[in-house]
Amino acid sequence: MTTTSQSRTSFATPQALSDWLKPRLSSDSLDSWGVKPGTKNLHNLWLELSEGETSLVDSSPPLRTVNVVTVRILGKGNLVLVESRQELSDGSFRDRFRPLSEKMKPHETTEEAVARAVKEELGSSRVVRIVPGSYRKKLEERNSASYPGLPARYVLHSVDAWVEGLPEEDFVTEEKEEYEDVDGTRGLEKAVSVRKHYWEWVCSDSLCS
Repeated sequence: MTTTSQSRTSFATPQALSDWLKPRLSSDSLDSWGVKPGTKNLHNLWLELSEGETSLVDSSPPLRTVNVVTVRILGKGNLVLVESRQELSDGSFRDRFRPLSEKMKPHETTEEAVARAVKEELGSSRVVRIVPGSYRKKLEERNSASYPGLPARYVLHSVDAWVEGLPEEDFVTEEKEEYEDVDGTRGLEKAVSVRKHYWEWVCSDSLCS
């Protein structure tokens, strides 16, 4: 993959993004977005760029860069909370089996992102206590499951945390709209969104009680 230092952070319309991607990405990859179960579509990527959550390095194929906060929520008996799968607005399911994760907003601190992620994905405002000294930063590059054919660089900001008031059994939460559309011009209904999160408590090590 040939990369340059130039990045694109926004496009005026989804069509402008599509026109920019077509000469840089295989048509088979682009055509699978939002069609292959568990994937997102072009409108999702346009919204991510518009919100400043994602940038694209001008290369062939482009490299999507995302800052992600990951919250390893601790439970009783050496259990940790993982999201086992998601139900999407198109009726498909996407396997996850990872801790609570959320794309970070521009200029958002790790603590602010953790609080927002807990509120959006676990429902209501809960008391969150980040474990002192647990912060870790890690860089991962891999192909994106959401956008097949588009390689991604994830800057992971990870913490351990205690969250009050969570069920002790496996549970499901529903998510409201991810983005706001005050004037009705963003076409949110065209994007694939997460409707439900499925959560499980799993052993963090061999010492689970």
